[in-house]
Amino acid sequence: MHRAHTAFSLALSPMAHKNFATWLFKSGTSQKVAKATAAAAVRTYNSAAAEPFANGSTATYVEEMYNAWLRDPASVHTSWDAYFRSNTYTSPPNLAPVQANTLPLTAFSLGGGAVAGAAPDSKTIDDHLAVQAIIRSYQIRGHNIAHLDPLEINSPELPGNSSTKSIYANFSFGEQDMERQFKLPSTTFIGGDEASLPLKEILNRLENVYCNKIGVEFMFINSLEQCNWIRKHFETPGVLNFSPEEKRLILARLTRATGFEAFLAKKYSSEKRFGLEGCEIMIPALKEIIDVSTELGVESVIMGMPHRGRLNTLANVCRKPLNQIFTQFAGLEAADDGSGDVKYHLGTYIERLNRVTNKNIRLAVVANPSHLEAVDPVVQGKTRAEQFYRGDQEGKKVMSILIHGDAAFCGQGVVYETMHLSDLPDYTTHGTIHVVANNQIGFTTDPRFSRSSPYCTDVARVVNAPIFHVNADDPEAVMHVCKVAAEWRATFHKDCVIDLVGYRRNGHNEIDEPMFTQPLMYQKIRKHKNCLDLYADKLIAEGTVTGEEVKSVAAKYENICEEAFALAKTETHVKYKDWLDSPWSGFFEGKDPLKVAPTGVKEETLIHIGNRFSMPPPNAAEFVIHKGLMRVLAARKNMVDEKIADWALGEAMAFGSLLKEGIHVRLSGQDVERGTFSHRHHVLHHQLVDKATYNSLQHMYPDQAPYSVSNSSLSEYAVLGFEHGYSMTNPNALVLWEAQFGDFSNTAQSIIDQFISSGQSKWVRQSGLVMLLPHGMEGMGPEHSSCRVERFLQMSSDDPDYFPPESDEFAVRQLHDINWIVANCTTPANYYHILRRQIALPFRKPLILCTPKSLLRHPEAKSPFSEMSEGSEFQRIIPDNGPAGQNPANVKKVVFCSGRVYYDLTKMRTEKQLESDVAILRVEQVSPFPFDLVKEQANLYKNAELVWAQEEHKNQGSWTYVQPRFLTALNHSRDVSQSDDPMSSNTTTNTTNTTTDHTNHVSASSESESKPWLSRMFASNKSDGSTDGGSATATADFNAAKHFDLKNVRHDFNRPAGNAAAPGARISKTGRKISYTGRAASASTATGSKAQHIRELNALLNDAISV
Repeated sequence: MHRAHTAFSLALSPMAHKNFATWLFKSGTSQKVAKATAAAAVRTYNSAAAEPFANGSTATYVEEMYNAWLRDPASVHTSWDAYFRSNTYTSPPNLAPVQANTLPLTAFSLGGGAVAGAAPDSKTIDDHLAVQAIIRSYQIRGHNIAHLDPLEINSPELPGNSSTKSIYANFSFGEQDMERQFKLPSTTFIGGDEASLPLKEILNRLENVYCNKIGVEFMFINSLEQCNWIRKHFETPGVLNFSPEEKRLILARLTRATGFEAFLAKKYSSEKRFGLEGCEIMIPALKEIIDVSTELGVESVIMGMPHRGRLNTLANVCRKPLNQIFTQFAGLEAADDGSGDVKYHLGTYIERLNRVTNKNIRLAVVANPSHLEAVDPVVQGKTRAEQFYRGDQEGKKVMSILIHGDAAFCGQGVVYETMHLSDLPDYTTHGTIHVVANNQIGFTTDPRFSRSSPYCTDVARVVNAPIFHVNADDPEAVMHVCKVAAEWRATFHKDCVIDLVGYRRNGHNEIDEPMFTQPLMYQKIRKHKNCLDLYADKLIAEGTVTGEEVKSVAAKYENICEEAFALAKTETHVKYKDWLDSPWSGFFEGKDPLKVAPTGVKEETLIHIGNRFSMPPPNAAEFVIHKGLMRVLAARKNMVDEKIADWALGEAMAFGSLLKEGIHVRLSGQDVERGTFSHRHHVLHHQLVDKATYNSLQHMYPDQAPYSVSNSSLSEYAVLGFEHGYSMTNPNALVLWEAQFGDFSNTAQSIIDQFISSGQSKWVRQSGLVMLLPHGMEGMGPEHSSCRVERFLQMSSDDPDYFPPESDEFAVRQLHDINWIVANCTTPANYYHILRRQIALPFRKPLILCTPKSLLRHPEAKSPFSEMSEGSEFQRIIPDNGPAGQNPANVKKVVFCSGRVYYDLTKMRTEKQLESDVAILRVEQVSPFPFDLVKEQANLYKNAELVWAQEEHKNQGSWTYVQPRFLTALNHSRDVSQSDDPMSSNTTTNTTNTTTDHTNHVSASSESESKPWLSRMFASNKSDGSTDGGSATATADFNAAKHFDLKNVRHDFNRPAGNAAAPGARISKTGRKISYTGRAASASTATGSKAQHIRELNALLNDAISV
C-alpha cells in the first residue's frame, strides 16, 4: 500500500512521469490505470485541438495554467494554486482524435470524494487499493468462513476464520465510509452492469457470494481466464435465482432420493445398504450435472462410486428397475454362472431418454469392490476408450463422474495417481467432475485424525482443479454449483470438484452404532431435520408449493416402490447379467464358443511388417536417427531377410498383423515406447528437432487400425486400472500394460485381485487385458527379478485334482472355464501366437505373461517365420525335438521347466553331453495347466525320472501350483470324499485302493448327498441313517470320516500314497512321481550377491541335469 501511494505521489512530479509509467506497466495494473498513467506521463492535452470547442485564448490559457500546476503547484500564482486545489476546475473536453496508447489522467475517475476531472488525492488512491485488496481477500479466503457445515460443528482450522470482519479488519474503513462509492476493478463481477458501488453494498455482495452456503477455492489456478470465468459465474447478481418450476423439480428429485432410503429402511431394516441419509441431495446433484452436460452435447456418462448411495444412484439417477434392486435383498439363487457380489458393489448400464433435455443418454455405473477409490482409474480408462472409439477427441460426447467419500478422497493414494493422469495426452478424459459425499467422518474416525490438510479435497489443487464446497442442506446452492461444474467441464475440459458437505445420519452401515465414537455429533444429528423437510418448509413459506403438494409427491413415489416391491416377490432367481456395466453388443452372438480362429498368417504379411518395422521414415531423408538405432534397424532388416525373428520383431509382427485385421492395439506402461531394456524402439526420435517422432507400426497399411504406444506416469495402481477399464469397452482391441519390472506390479495388487482376477466371476464382465511382466533370476537383486508368478497362479481357478475330459476342444474348454491365463513363453513365435490368440478366442480372458529380459537378445531365442506363418499355432508345451525326443525309450530323466531357465538347462546338458539321456520340456502355458499334454509326454518317456526345475525359490515360482497338477496328470485318479467334491452328486464309483472307513463314508445314502456340503462334512455317516444326539457319539462319527485325522495325511507329497492314504488323497495307479529341483525356500525373491546367484544357479542346473 505504501509503495502504491508513493508511486502515485511521484506521478505528480514531471521528473517522475517516465519512470512511473514504466513501473506501473511492469506491475501488471489494470488496463485503464495503465492507459491513464501513460497519458499523464507522456503528454498534456493538445490545446490546439481543443480550441474548436472552447474558442478564444482564455480557455487555452487556463488549460496551460492547469497543466503547469499539475507539473509543479509552485510554478503558478497562489490564486491559481488555490483555485485548482478547490476541485472546482474541470478541464475542457477534447474533441481531437485520441492518439494511440494515450488517455488523460482525469479519465482515471476514482470517485469516493474526488470530483470528476480532478487528480486523485493519496487517500482516495489508498482507499481504492484497499477495496481491491478486500475483494481479492474474499475471493481467496471467503471459503474459510462460509457456512458449509449443516451441523455447524466443524470448520477448517485456518487462521482468522472466526468472522467475515476478519477479512477487512486490517483496512482503515469506518462506518462513515460505508456509503462511499468505489469504482469496481475488472477482477470482480459483483456490480453486474454497475461500474461502482457503495462500500457497504460491495461487502454485502461479497459476503453473500463467498461466505454464505458456497465456498469457492479457485484463486490458486494459474490462468486468469479461468479465474475470471469462475468469478463471473458466482459473482454476477441473480445467478442463484431459480424459477418456481426449477424449485419444484429440485423438490421432486429430493423427495425421490429421500423416499427411496426411507422405503429400504422400512422394508429391510436389518440389511446393510449403505444409504445416503444426511447427503440425499447427491442424487439431485448428479441429475443436474447430467442434465446440463446433456444439454451441452454429452451423450454418454460413465460413473464410478463407492458403496454409499450406490443403490439410490442406480434407482434414481440411472433409473434401474426398482424390482431388480429389491430382488437383490431376497437372497435368491443366481440364474447364471459366477459368484456374484453384494448389492452395493454392483454396476449397471442404462440407455434412456433424459426427460429434462429430451435427449438420449447412456449411463454406466462401474462395479466396484470395497476397496474405496480403486474404481477411479478404471472409470477413466473406460471413458477414454469410449471417447477413442467414438472419435471424441475433445471429450464433448463422453464424460466421467467420480463420486468419493471424504475420508477416502484424501486418504487413498490412487486418487492422487488418477488425478495426475488428467492432463496426460494419452490418458486424459478431457475433464472429470468429482463429487465428494462429505459425511465429515470416516468409518469411526474424525477428520482431525484422518487428514493433515484443512479440506478433504486439497489433493485436487495439484492439478489446478477448482473446488466448490457447498452446504448439502441448501439444495439451490447445490444445484447452482453443479450447473457451474458441468459448464466448467464443457468449457475448459478440466477436472473440478464438488464438495457436498453433509453428514451421515446412521452409522457406517445401518446396523452400526455411531454413538460409541461420535456421541456429540450424533446427538446433534438426531435433532436435525433432513434436507427434504428443510427445503419443503422453505418452499411452503415462500408460496412456491403447498403442504398437500409435498405430501402428494412423496406418496406417489412410495406407491411406485410398493408396486416394484410386490413384483420383486414374484422373482425366483437373480440374474447377474442384469448388472453388467460394459455390455459387448453382438460380440458373442453367432459364434461357436469353442472355436478359436487361426493365429498364423501368410509369410508375405510377416515379411511386409518386418520390412516396414526395420525402415526409417520413408521420404524423410532429413529425419536424423541415432546411429545406434540405425544399427538396430539394420539388424532387423537382416533378420527379415533371413526369415527369423527375435523377441522385439515377433512382438511387432503380432501387433502389425492385428492392426492389418482392423484390431486396435494399445500398449501402455512405464518407458514402453523404447522398452525398459532398450529392445522395442517403436518410437524413433529426431535427434535435432524436439517432439519430432516416427512410429512405423502406425504406417504399416493405409487402412489399418490405430496403434497407440504410451509412456505412462510412474504409477502402477492407476495406470493398470486405467488399462483394465480401457479393455472393458471393446473386445476387438488388444490392450497391454507392461511393468517396468515384473515385481513392480505388486503396487497395483488391488486392481489385480479385485478386478482382473475375479471380475468375470463377480460381475459377469470379461476383459482381454494383457499384463507383460519382465521376469527372470539374472543376478539383478531381489527387486528386479521375480514378477511373483506364484501369486497369479494361486489365484487361478482351475482345480488341481480334476483332470478335465479329454477331447478335441480340451485346450479351449480350459481357457473358457478359467479366470485368467498365466504363461511364461520362451520363443518369439509362441509370444506372437499367444498375443494373437487373445483376439482369436471367442471370449476374453486376461493374460498374465512373464516376459524375458536376457532372452530379448539371446542368440538362441529366435524363431523362424515358419513357426508364425499359416498352419502354426501356440504351443502349450514345447517338446524336446532333439536326440532325447527322437529316442524316448532311452531317456533317463525328463526335466519340465518354464521360462528362461530352459536355455541354461540346455547349455548345461550340452556341456555334460547328455542330449540323449535328458529330455527338457517347456511348459509355456502354466495356467490353465496342460494336463493332457503332460500326460502324453509322461507316457512317451515311460522309463524316465520326472523332474520340475525352476530358477525361483521353492516357495515361489510355479512349483506349488504345478506339483499337485502333475500328480493328477500322472496318476489320473483320486479318491474324493463327497464333502469336498463339487461334483459329488455325480460320483458313482471310487478307486479300489481306499481305506475301509472312507469307503463307508463315500457310500453314504442319497439323502446325505442332498445335504449342503457343510452339513455333510459334520454329519454322522452311519448307514442306517440314525442320528445320535450325544456329543461323544457325534465325535466318534466325525473321527470315523477322518476328514482331519492328521495321522493319515501324507508328509512326503512327492511320494504317491498307498493304502494308508488319507481320505481325499490322490491314489497312485502308476507309481510315478514328480520331484523338485531348484533353489530352497526363501523369504526374498533373489540374492543381492552376483557370486551367490551364480553358485545357486549352477547348483540347480547340475542337480536338474544329473542322471
